[in-house]
Amino acid sequence: MRGRRKAVAVVAALLLAVATALVSGQPSSAAGRPPAAVTPLGVPFLPSPYPLEVSIDSLVAVSLTVEKDVTIRLSDGTPKNVTKYTFTKLKIRSHMNVTQRADGHTVVIDVPDEGSLGGYDSAGKPETTVMWGNISNVCVRVVFQICQVQGLLEFFGSFIPLTAGAEDFRGTIYAIRTTDDHAALNSTDNPVHLPGTITVTTP
Repeated sequence: MRGRRKAVAVVAALLLAVATALVSGQPSSAAGRPPAAVTPLGVPFLPSPYPLEVSIDSLVAVSLTVEKDVTIRLSDGTPKNVTKYTFTKLKIRSHMNVTQRADGHTVVIDVPDEGSLGGYDSAGKPETTVMWGNISNVCVRVVFQICQVQGLLEFFGSFIPLTAGAEDFRGTIYAIRTTDDHAALNSTDNPVHLPGTITVTTP
């Protein structure tokens, strides 16, 4: 009976991923491709070797695509193999916590309620957010919560853009960048909305 429930859970998660997929662009060219060479992220954008530990209780990712086996170079010169997640908007529905421990201090960004990365500018055109790192846990809810489905999410995200809700997100992230490729020079659009607190502590 337990085995049957597990099988049903996996099938339900698979169906959910397919049902929430939005074919809003061309398939990713990452599928079936060998690992790429080190990818420069743009000067002076150099990710810290000290990653961000990110947790989000509940979120919605809009138009998410995934590229696996991407190698980036960190600010100390070391290469790092990560997964590249690109999306139009990451809506935080409930509690986001970002913690970075580096060089004897700890920085914590805590968003208790709602927030967002990316979205649409005042002209209604989509912004782009890219996140480099690795997801260690993500859950979806059909009738009940099903966790550890990040592999499923990444598999489908390699082929088609996905829009899906998730819970209990946990990830190790080396870099996040949100840009508005359509913004005018006098634009004041801010693609990051994280109403919360920033705390810096030392031992």
